[in-house]
Amino acid sequence: IADAFFVAFRFPNLFRRLFGEGAFNAAFIPLFAKELEGDGKQSAKNFANQVASVLITALLITTALAELTMPWLIYFIAPGFSENPEKLDLAIFLTRITFPYLACMSLVALLSGMLNALDKFAAAAAVPILLNVILIAAMSIAAALELNQTATAGIILSWGVAIAGFAQLFLLLFCVTRQDFALKLKRPRLTPQVKKFLWLSIPGILAGGITQINIMIGTIIASMQESAVSFLYYADRLYQLPLGIVGIAIGVVLLPELSRKLRANEMEAVHDAQNRSLEFSALLTMPAAVALFIIPEPIIKVLFERGAFDASATTATSAALAAFAIGLPSFVLIKVFSPGFFAREDTKTPMIFAGISMIINVSLSILLFAQYKHVGIAIATSVAGWANALLLGILLYKRGHFIIDRVLVSKLPRIILSSLIMGLVLYYAGHYASPYLSLEYGIWVRFLTLFALVSCGVLAYGLSAEITGATSLKSLKQSLRPKR
Repeated sequence: IADAFFVAFRFPNLFRRLFGEGAFNAAFIPLFAKELEGDGKQSAKNFANQVASVLITALLITTALAELTMPWLIYFIAPGFSENPEKLDLAIFLTRITFPYLACMSLVALLSGMLNALDKFAAAAAVPILLNVILIAAMSIAAALELNQTATAGIILSWGVAIAGFAQLFLLLFCVTRQDFALKLKRPRLTPQVKKFLWLSIPGILAGGITQINIMIGTIIASMQESAVSFLYYADRLYQLPLGIVGIAIGVVLLPELSRKLRANEMEAVHDAQNRSLEFSALLTMPAAVALFIIPEPIIKVLFERGAFDASATTATSAALAAFAIGLPSFVLIKVFSPGFFAREDTKTPMIFAGISMIINVSLSILLFAQYKHVGIAIATSVAGWANALLLGILLYKRGHFIIDRVLVSKLPRIILSSLIMGLVLYYAGHYASPYLSLEYGIWVRFLTLFALVSCGVLAYGLSAEITGATSLKSLKQSLRPKR
């Protein structure tokens, strides 16, 4: 049931990440901002309405076709399910329920792009909260009705996904209307502006969402192994936490920032924004990656090991999480480097690099799956992420679009050193904490032990960063202070 739901959620969720987490906006924000600052508010409104009309038409057609051809789509996404007809049928049914979420998220991305270009980030960043609140409510209803481990629980959760999509859409429609940018749909027409948007958006979506495409490829291969889809999903949830908090947030804010500074020809400000983004992302991502690599098992054990999720599932998921952790910094670097291309309306180059990354991912996944099963897929995803990040960074540097400043050269090795010191502390602390994480202790003892372990890591990293000069509390306060 879990495998079926995760596949049903993965497909529309792929499009949420492709569109909603910055890839769609790679094409939309520079063009919308150009209209807004060049020809004024009304011109920007017209452009947004034109794009929305074409987008809604395409989404309605796509959704209708997908609902009709769902059995073939599921067979493509999860070919391994064909060996279990009951799981296959359930996955088809659940995906039909969740699929309208795709259409909602595509429109949410458009509205988020408009708000971001207007320097309004809070509402667009907050809408995913609605999805989580509604999913928690759906699971609570299923538990209250004592539907645990039944297909009905999966159906309730799938309806929660669909309802959440519409809730997110209506919230952003309200926010955009308050900014006097209410959408007024017209007959869809391929105007020169829309054609330019489509020309830029397709490679931009492929380039910006390559990590998610790689994960989808991993899901296809993992469906050949029983429970592997679930192992990868749980591991994915944990390493996506720092990626979502740090990488995506930086990418979303950096793109409109670079677009404005490039139009104003403020090249020093462009390079400074890129350097500080890389420094800030490394400051938060490196310790997260080291921690997830050093203590994956205690984290998985406390968060998930109960009910049908036994010790063997903990071991399998922990191995995948450690493999994903190796690639975490690269996934964030992709979000930092990509705006340097997108702001210059170059979506083709990142798409080419994304294609190379995808070839590496598919080849390694197939090669490693035979030996390492689902862990091989996680390793392949991480290697592909590093290949993509390095290609983007090196070309930006060679073109002179990213000049590394002295501060970054000084801070980056110190951040890495501080993260390694923290990792060493966590390794020994985890050894002493291990007895208190076993199932013989109550859930609160295990949670408190994990909390103490994480707090120990945070304290070790904070002290190391202060001593090595990677950062200081004073400089962090200054950087977070709002500027007039």
